[in-house]
Amino acid sequence: MFSRPLVTVLGVIAVSGLLAGCGTRSSTESENRGLFGGLLGSGQRASAPEAGIGVNTFLWRASLDTLSFMPLSQIDPFGGVIITDWFSNPEAPDERFKATVYILDSRLRADALSVQLFRQERRADTGDWVDATVDPATRIQIENAILTRARQLRISQLPGS
Repeated sequence: MFSRPLVTVLGVIAVSGLLAGCGTRSSTESENRGLFGGLLGSGQRASAPEAGIGVNTFLWRASLDTLSFMPLSQIDPFGGVIITDWFSNPEAPDERFKATVYILDSRLRADALSVQLFRQERRADTGDWVDATVDPATRIQIENAILTRARQLRISQLPGS
């Protein structure tokens, strides 16, 4: 009826699902997880322990909020990666930026966030885009803006806020 490889794969998936339900989570992990980690901001939490993302939901949401002016190219809420497409400020059309945000942990910590920025300038003679250096202070400003927003989101979730 079923091929042997298919049965093996289904068996591995079933055992993995059972084992995933056996683990315990700390209260911090539980409050940071929900259906898709609460990334839609619904505030509802999932009851199943395996329904969630492995990154801090406040950092995730703050990253999306902070970079909302840039078009998104790819997002991976389970891996904690946000990649934007190129963005040009209308006031500086010969310069464009692209950002990649990595959320590395499920805890709300500064070292759980890494931002990479890329900058290009348009050559006047050919119109081609060429890579240019990014001021390191700009990357730090974006990381600080994300961390500040994440703290605001966390405080708004505290009882009595």
